[in-house]
This record gives sequence, C-alpha cells and structure tokens, in this order.
Amino acid sequence: MKKKESIFNKDAMDFLTRYHNQPSPTGFEWKNQQQWMEYLKPYVDKFETNTYGTAIGIINPEAEYKVVLEAHADEISWYVNYITDDGMIYVTANGGIDEQIAPAKRVNIHTEKGTVKGVFGWPATHIREKDVKPEKNNIFIDVGRHSRKEVQELGIEVGNVITYCDDFFVLNDDKFVSRALDNRIGGFMLAQVAMLLKENGVKLPFGVYFTNSVQEESGRNGAEMIAGKIKPDVVIVTDVTHDTTTPLLNEKKDGHAEIGKGPVLPVAPSVHNKLRKKLIDAAKAKKLPFQHLASTSTGTDTDAFAYSNSGVASVLVSLPIRYMHTPAEMVDKNDVENTIRLLYEGLLVIKDGEDFRYIQPIK
Repeated sequence: MKKKESIFNKDAMDFLTRYHNQPSPTGFEWKNQQQWMEYLKPYVDKFETNTYGTAIGIINPEAEYKVVLEAHADEISWYVNYITDDGMIYVTANGGIDEQIAPAKRVNIHTEKGTVKGVFGWPATHIREKDVKPEKNNIFIDVGRHSRKEVQELGIEVGNVITYCDDFFVLNDDKFVSRALDNRIGGFMLAQVAMLLKENGVKLPFGVYFTNSVQEESGRNGAEMIAGKIKPDVVIVTDVTHDTTTPLLNEKKDGHAEIGKGPVLPVAPSVHNKLRKKLIDAAKAKKLPFQHLASTSTGTDTDAFAYSNSGVASVLVSLPIRYMHTPAEMVDKNDVENTIRLLYEGLLVIKDGEDFRYIQPIK
C-alpha cells in the first residue's frame, strides 16, 4: 500500500472535485461517466458500456473468473413537471429526494439550450399560514419570468432535469461535503483502488470489473442490467450508509454507525457471509477499522447483484455519511481512505476460481 498522499494527491483531489461538481441525475449520467473513464484510463486494460450508460473499466478482461467492484454514478434530482401561466415551475421527484429541504435552495435546470438558474421559492415565516409545510405538490421554482411563454423561451420544458447548485468542498481539513457524495464518492474510491493496483504492480489472476452503474436511485435498475452482461462470480459493492449518531436518528432502531470510525460491513440476506468473513479477516490483518450493521435488506445494488444470474456471492462495504439525500452530505476523509484500503485488500484475498457455495451437491 502506498502512502496516504497517493490516494489524495493533487490529481486525485482535482478529479474528486470535478467529478462531484458535474451533475449526474438518474437517467442523465453520461457526462459524469465520461469523466470517470478518462480518469480511470491509465489503470485498466479495457472499457465497456451499456445502452443506458453504465461504465466498466476492466483489468485482465480475458480471464474466465470475474470479480466486480461496483458503485453507482447517479444522484437524486427533480424534473420539471408543470409550468403555470404566470411562470412558476412545479416539480416531481427523480429518486428519493426530500421536499422539506427544497425551499430557498438554488437550482440548475438542465435544458437543451444550456443550464438555467432558478430558486425554490417559499413565503416568509411571518406571512405564510402556520400549517403550511413543504410538500411535493406545493414547492415551486422561480426563474424570474412572468409567463409560461417567457419560461419556455429560456429552453425550459416539462421533463427537464433539475439539480441543486451545491458543489464539493473540504470542511475543516478532514470532512468532504457535497450534494452527491451518494454515491460519486464510490466511483472515486473504485478509481483509487485501480490506481493502487497499478502503482503497486499487482497482477491479479482473475478479471476485475470496476463498474460505475446508473439508475441506482430509481430502484437499482443499472445494476440489474449490468449483472446480466458481466455475469460475475464475485461482487463487492460500495455505497453509503447513515451515520446513526447524527441528531434526530435512533441507534436502537437503526444500529450504530459513525463517521470517522471506518467502513461498515453490513449483514443482510443478500450479503454472502463467507465473502464478508474474508473482508473482515483482511481488515483485521491490516489493522483497518470497520463497523457492523444488520438489516433485512441493504437497499443498495448489492441486492440486485446477489439475486442475479441464479445467485452471485456479493458483499457490501458501506461508507458512513451524515445528511444523506441532502445538498450537505458529509463523509470523513479517513473513512474514505480506509474504505479504499479495504476494497484493495479484499481483492487480494480472493482466489482465482474460488467457489463460494455454502454447500456442495450430494453425489
């Protein structure tokens, strides 16, 4: 393993910033995917893509045994749903976006003519009715125009996708904050694992498929599509999970996970116990911090891969995050490093042709 500076060198941080700031709404991920492939290019042998925009960087593509490292590239967003006669824009959700945080937020509306700025309007506290709360049917965007025609002349039409303006920044040296750490930080971590394999001269005997899937936020659609294309033998997914120590959350209900304490290795029916044990052993051997959680479903692409192709040994490595699905998502820089290291070490302990079946057929 190279020093920490290799993971967070200037090129890496420049990419991390550009990559997060490039909008990548569910269903519209291709510009972001292009950036990711350009950065990954020195570290892989081949790229593949599919019709809907999932990007795959492959090491050792001729190998029969296939190991997938996967994240998802999309971010939650809004769609233009209706334009009123007086030029106000009503919206509908694209993914699990929260209407309660929308009022007074600045937005980018992505049109064929380019990006149009707007704001989610909201009446002042001392004038609005006391029982009025933000709901999907009453939040609206104001672009400073006074008729439907004037709004349409800006290039805005029903179906345009809308993202928040909040960009990536480093908070007080050791926290990353962005509107889209879920889960572009995963794509960054995959790329850094590929970089470390290259820098350390590691030659794995199997194929490694660094997979940046689309449309996770709309129901894990991208993972379902790509699982059938790759037909992997092993899958390691990385995504984010809630820091349950955050105020207003309930650790008794949601378990304990905390930023700054290392990646989380959840238990769930879709998580293969033998593969999870391998990663735990690798973490212990390298003295990497990790945490435990339990759930009936991971709610991530892990579930899609695990239940594909008659069952694929899959495991989830989660990065603790605060304020998920808001424009102020926050992760710890040390957790990012330790997740990268665990993904890297996880690849090293998988054996070519390894059979992860719990039981063998009776002869």
